[in-house]
Amino acid sequence: MSVKRQNPEWDSKISKQGEALEDVEGANEPHMVPANVESLAETEHMMEEILEPENLSKALHRVLKNKGAPGVDGMKIDELEAFLAEAGNTVKQLLLESRYQPKPVRRVEIEKPGGGIRQLGIPCVVDRFIQQAVLQVLQKRWDSTFSNSSFGFRPNRSQHQAVEQAQKYVSSGLSIVVDIDLEKFFDRVNHDILMSKIAKRIRDKRVLKLIRSYLNAGMMEDGVKVSQDDGVPQGGPLSPLLSNLMLDELDKELERRKLSFVRYADDCNIYVRSQRAGERVLSSISNFLAKKLRLKVNEAKSAVGKPSQRKFLGFSFTRGPKIRRRIAPQSIQKFKLRIQELTCRKRGGTLPQIIKELSKYMKGWLNYFGYCETPSVLDKLQQWVRRKLRCIIWKRWRRSSTRFERLRAMGLSILHAREGAGNGSRGPSWRMSLSPPMAAAFPIAYFRSLGLPDLVCHSSA
Repeated sequence: MSVKRQNPEWDSKISKQGEALEDVEGANEPHMVPANVESLAETEHMMEEILEPENLSKALHRVLKNKGAPGVDGMKIDELEAFLAEAGNTVKQLLLESRYQPKPVRRVEIEKPGGGIRQLGIPCVVDRFIQQAVLQVLQKRWDSTFSNSSFGFRPNRSQHQAVEQAQKYVSSGLSIVVDIDLEKFFDRVNHDILMSKIAKRIRDKRVLKLIRSYLNAGMMEDGVKVSQDDGVPQGGPLSPLLSNLMLDELDKELERRKLSFVRYADDCNIYVRSQRAGERVLSSISNFLAKKLRLKVNEAKSAVGKPSQRKFLGFSFTRGPKIRRRIAPQSIQKFKLRIQELTCRKRGGTLPQIIKELSKYMKGWLNYFGYCETPSVLDKLQQWVRRKLRCIIWKRWRRSSTRFERLRAMGLSILHAREGAGNGSRGPSWRMSLSPPMAAAFPIAYFRSLGLPDLVCHSSA
């Protein structure tokens, strides 16, 4: 299991794949095994398949590419290769003999976009490597057995595809959505139910024991190990696949009932024709989840309503004969809050420095929300961002005399410079940021020259 670059076996595997290695977690697994091709007996030696050099090379590449923070043992990602070169064979032997013991995950809390705290569990680097190797083998075998209406954490599937499928349902006349949100799903997955599902697909007891050991590894909090009887810690490579397996029974039940639905991880939308039908579906599916999977529907976040009034993966839909994708109001509000944080006066920094931070955020945001079909919203947001920047400039000038001099230096006439300076008074900064003199002194081209990205191709103000 040595992974030094000098090791010919590993080096040949890695060099052949290079940058073209498939992104198993992300989206590109070209050869999926058709459903029901293999029998349970064919999984008796799955551990040997997991430990094949090619699979391990692929896992190593993926983990190194992902980077990430250290786990409880403090090992950094750039120390992984050296560790495997020294102790890789020992780890391999422990896995083959079913004696490997994962370390607890490190607890990390992050804020959810819609409020609240999401609890992550960061595995040690070595455990991430092993989980990735297991994931690659299981995903090849399992993915083709999952529902076509499931889009989360699967090869060749994305959030945009899920939103597009939802749009097709709404356009077909299914005018009511049953928006189901599972309460603390990743924290409440029942281990026994999950392991029973895994055992129906895997005969190799060593792999079963390894997966169970990851589920029971526990979490370190303030130096104390806290055991976990339920839940799949978010943060490990294997967790998304296990969550899909857990919810596959929900998908199959919805298909059995011939319902139109889209699921992305624990976010599930079911589309029906009437409010009454939606309420029946919400009630019956809530009961199904509670009895079959021991999962609870979050009543505060789940609802039956018009697709235009609900959000799905940050998007919503317009009303009318032509259904178009639009950015959900909550997503727009989140965008504005982030821009306000980045342009806050207390942050300081020069205008180019502020725009550099804005650019990084806006490009990532646009890469996702640019999928909307309402460009006028993007145009308004673009104007709003430029106005925020003009407001910063105007405030920093402070004195009317300074404002007058700077506006003159930007090429404005005496009359327009006086108007932009507030006619000798301070004036409301937000109002003055939209004044014609400020727009003339700092046009679109000025902000583009500093690297501010365009949310739309053509925008005014």
